[in-house]
Amino acid sequence: MEADANVSRRPLEQELVSRGVRMTHQRRLLVQIIQSADGHLDAVGLWQRAMQQDPTLNKVTVYRTLGMLKKLGLVDELDLMHLEGGKHYYEAKTTRDHIHLACTKCGRIQEFESSLFEKLKGQIERERQFRISTVRVEAGGLCDRCQE
Repeated sequence: MEADANVSRRPLEQELVSRGVRMTHQRRLLVQIIQSADGHLDAVGLWQRAMQQDPTLNKVTVYRTLGMLKKLGLVDELDLMHLEGGKHYYEAKTTRDHIHLACTKCGRIQEFESSLFEKLKGQIERERQFRISTVRVEAGGLCDRCQE
């Protein structure tokens, strides 16, 4: 799924190494693909891209790596408005939270950051004494291209 590339992502490999995670060739390959993806990948899409560079890589390795990255809080798992059924997509955590805008007509995914969103999170934390650790916001509608 296509996505905007204007949102800065955490350096996954550096994060893993700094946490003492052993970086095998296959794990490094998967992390590099996630990090450089120009869109949101599901597990099968990630596996297919990785297979082009390492035909010995199996799906179990992909799922285990994604599970580890989720557990460490380095990737987000998204459903992106279920535009393509029950698929789940993965992206490297960003340095700032953002909103996913999903076009229900063409399937385009845009990422939107705003200082107002950051202020809203702060307001929620203050008014509800709630410490936010994860935010996932998706909005469905028509993108600028499909409105024309």
